[in-house]
Amino acid sequence: MKIRATIAFLAMAAVVSAEELQRKSKEPRESYPNVDVIYDSVTTPRGERLRSIITKPHGAKEKLPVIFVAGWLSCDSVEAAADTKDATGLVFRGLAQLPQTVLFRIDKSGVGDSEGVCAETDFESELAGYRAAFRALNAYDFIDTARVYIFGISNGGGFAPLIPESDTEQAQVRGYISVGGWVKTWFEHMLEIERRRFALTGKSPGEVSQRMTSVATLYYEWLIKHRALRDIIRETPELGEIWPEGKDQEHLYGRPLAFYQQLQNLNLAAAWSRIRVPTLVLHGEYDWIMSREDPELIAQYVNSNRPKAGRFLEVPEMGHTFQHYLSMADAFAGKSAPFDPRTLQLVVQWLKQQMSSK
Repeated sequence: MKIRATIAFLAMAAVVSAEELQRKSKEPRESYPNVDVIYDSVTTPRGERLRSIITKPHGAKEKLPVIFVAGWLSCDSVEAAADTKDATGLVFRGLAQLPQTVLFRIDKSGVGDSEGVCAETDFESELAGYRAAFRALNAYDFIDTARVYIFGISNGGGFAPLIPESDTEQAQVRGYISVGGWVKTWFEHMLEIERRRFALTGKSPGEVSQRMTSVATLYYEWLIKHRALRDIIRETPELGEIWPEGKDQEHLYGRPLAFYQQLQNLNLAAAWSRIRVPTLVLHGEYDWIMSREDPELIAQYVNSNRPKAGRFLEVPEMGHTFQHYLSMADAFAGKSAPFDPRTLQLVVQWLKQQMSSK
C-alpha cells in the first residue's frame, strides 16, 4: 500500500508541476475547432521545465500516431498563434488539425514558457531536453508510441536521429521528415554558408575567394583546434572583420559558442547511415543557409540501408524552413511572399501515405 501511495503521490506531483509552469506570453493559447490542445511540461536532466504543446483530435478513443517536432537553432517559440504569419507556424497549425494524428512540440530552454536561458544553453543540454520529451510520450494514453514520426526542422533536421537513444526508442520511430537539415561537419557548413553570405552581400567572386582563406583559418582554429575565439581574434585582428557577430565574441546566431563546438563533435553522417525507415528530405530552392548537398546526402545514406526509403525533394521557391520567396536575394533579405500551402501539403501527403501503410 505504501508503494502504491508513493506512486500516486509522484504522479500527482508531476501533474501539479506541469500546472505550475507559468504562462509568460500575453497571447492566448492555441485553439482549433474539434482539437484538444494540451499545455504541459517536460523536465530536463538539469531540472528545467520545458513547455510542451500537444494537440489531438477531440474525443479520440484510440491510440494515435504522433508527429514529434525537433526544432531549429534559433531562440524562437514553436507556439503558433491563430493570427501567425510565420510559415513554420502555419505548417504547425495545419498539422495540428490533421485527423487521427497527435502533434507534440516543446519550446527549448528559455523560449516561450520554458525555464532557463536559451542564449546560454549548449547543444548537449538542448538535445537532452528533446530526449526527455521523447520519453515523455509514454505518459499519454492517446499516443501510440510505436508510431512516432520525427519532424526535424533546420538544425533539428540534422540531429533528429540522435533523439531516440536506445534500440527500443529507435524502434518506435516509423519515419523522419528533415527540412533544411544538415549532415556534414559544422566546420564544412560554416565555410559554405559564409561563402554564400559574402556573395549575397555583393562581394565580387575574387573578393569572396580572398575572404574564404581567412574564413577557413578562423573556423579551423576555433572548431577543429578548439581554441578560444577571443584568443584567435586577438592574435589575428583581421579575422574579427569576418566574424558574423561583430564585437560579440561570446555568441553566434544567438547561441553560446560551446553550442557549435558540440555540433562540430557530432557525426551525423554515421547517425543517418543507421536509419532504415521512410524519410522525407526537403530543401528549398532559395535556402541560402543550408547547402543542397546536405539533404541529398541524408537521402542517399538512408537509401543505402533501404532502397527507396529516402526521398529527396527540392521545393520550388521555398526558403530555409517553409518560407516562400521569389528569389535568392529576397530570401537573404527576408522579403517573403505569401505562404504557399503546397509546402504543407508535401508533408501532409507523405505522412498520410506512411500512416496508412502497414
